[in-house]
Amino acid sequence: MSPVPDVRTGAPEVSVVICVYTEDRWGDILAAVASVRDQSYPALETLLVVDHNPALLRRLAKTYGDDGAGAEEGAQRVRVLANAGPRGLSAGRNTGVAAAAGEVIAFLDDDAVAERDWLLHFAEGYADPRVMAVGGRTQPVWASRRRPAWFPEEFDWVVGCSYRGLPPGRVAVRNVLGGNASFRRSGLEAVGGFASGIGRDGQRLPLGGEETELCIRLTRALPDAVLLIDDRSVIHHRVPPARERFRYFRTRAYAEGLSKALVARSVGTREGLASERRYTTRVLPAGVARGLRDALLGRPGGAGRAGAIVAGVAAAAGGYALGTLRARRGASSFAVAKLEAPTDDEVADGRWAPDGPSGAPVGRRAPDGASACEGAGG
Repeated sequence: MSPVPDVRTGAPEVSVVICVYTEDRWGDILAAVASVRDQSYPALETLLVVDHNPALLRRLAKTYGDDGAGAEEGAQRVRVLANAGPRGLSAGRNTGVAAAAGEVIAFLDDDAVAERDWLLHFAEGYADPRVMAVGGRTQPVWASRRRPAWFPEEFDWVVGCSYRGLPPGRVAVRNVLGGNASFRRSGLEAVGGFASGIGRDGQRLPLGGEETELCIRLTRALPDAVLLIDDRSVIHHRVPPARERFRYFRTRAYAEGLSKALVARSVGTREGLASERRYTTRVLPAGVARGLRDALLGRPGGAGRAGAIVAGVAAAAGGYALGTLRARRGASSFAVAKLEAPTDDEVADGRWAPDGPSGAPVGRRAPDGASACEGAGG
């Protein structure tokens, strides 16, 4: 095992943000927090950002309250916050970033657990001051206890996991994957937060792409910035039964096409689709050939995997075409939040969301006349 960096010698303090939205994942949320508390490189704090669910907010505040109720003696601090922006993952992440005290902010999915050295390898990456983001490797934990025979590894991004085709080791990349990633605070402050209107927002379609747009915006604003993936920073992500089905596979691929159209509209197709070109022209054809070879050799699922890759490409292409048309007509748009500290007046007149039971200001500005903590309870 590598030596643990010492924050006194320049290694960064890390805040961990976990965005949550449903009590149905209560056990998963507790497991995610426990995995952060068990890190070999201790987190400065864990921030649970609740997405417009008052009952979950109250339950988590009782468990991890600032008064220590329900918390282990000597345990790392867990802060429970209401999403201070519109419903959705992007605004939840922005709320966590604005409230976090660490030099680096790491993100962990609410249905994932991190291996013990997850933050250690993140922290090591920031020894280079040019590094503005470090991502890791996400492994699926299938509800059926094994990968469906037809499900191609090239499409593991459909279930929020690392996929075949990503480079191994610690390498520079265009973008990190949001469910297992970290960012240097100064980089986020330079470009603003995650864009709302791209990623998941609780609606029917499982959209994505907000981390891609953010990373491209980051490297445009800071040309010397380096973004890394270190496959030693491992988390294990739960895949529920519904996401093991072909219907979800196809829907998620279609939604990704919609999201990519928005990203390309924002940053241009050259940058917005640079990684996707290699993926579709080299990685996926190799996957189809591998599946057909397995089918000829009588191996289970070979033909299904080849067919799923073709179907996934077709669904994503359809979503991209429709998303491009909508973007050109102005029917689709998104906004980038400013990550700024509140003024005293904003705190006083309610344009800034409260930090759970303690009342410390967090989040981002709400529009004039709108509540920044709608649905937050209290």
